[in-house]
Amino acid sequence: MFGADKGKLQPGDNRLNGKKLRLAIVQARFNEDVTNALAAACKAELRQLGVPDSHVDHVQVPGALEVPVALQALAESEKYDALIALGCIIRGETYHFELVANESGAGVSRIALDYQLPIANAILTVENEAQAWARTDEKGRDAARVAVEMANLLKDLS
Repeated sequence: MFGADKGKLQPGDNRLNGKKLRLAIVQARFNEDVTNALAAACKAELRQLGVPDSHVDHVQVPGALEVPVALQALAESEKYDALIALGCIIRGETYHFELVANESGAGVSRIALDYQLPIANAILTVENEAQAWARTDEKGRDAARVAVEMANLLKDLS
C-alpha cells in the first residue's frame, strides 16, 4: 500500500548493508518515462545502501510480461544475491491489464521460489499515469531496500 507503515529494522541490524552484494535490475521499457524514474530511484537507494555501481547489472525488456524470462536467465547465472523487477502497468479499457498484472506477478514470484533468490517486485499496477508518477520514487527506493535486506537475510539463514 502506498505510504504504508513498513516497519523498521531493529537498531544494530545490518541487513541494509549492501557493500558485498551483487544485484541485477530488470526494467520493462513499456511506460518508459515511469520505469526510467523507478530505475533512477532504485539505483540511488542502492548507492545509499553501499552497493557499488559495479555490482549492479541493469537490463531492459520490452514489457512486464518479459520481465520473468530475464529474471530467470539472471537467476540461472548464479551471479546475484538478489534481483529487482521494475515495470509499470496502467489499466486500460480491456481485460489485458489484469492478464499482464497477474501473469507478470506470478512469474516473478515463481522465479524467486524456484531459485530461492530474493526478487524485489516493483512492477507498478495502477489505474492511471498520475498514480504511477506518485509512486515512482518511493517504490523504486523500496525495491532497493527489499532486495538488499532479503539478500542479507537469506545469507544469514543459510
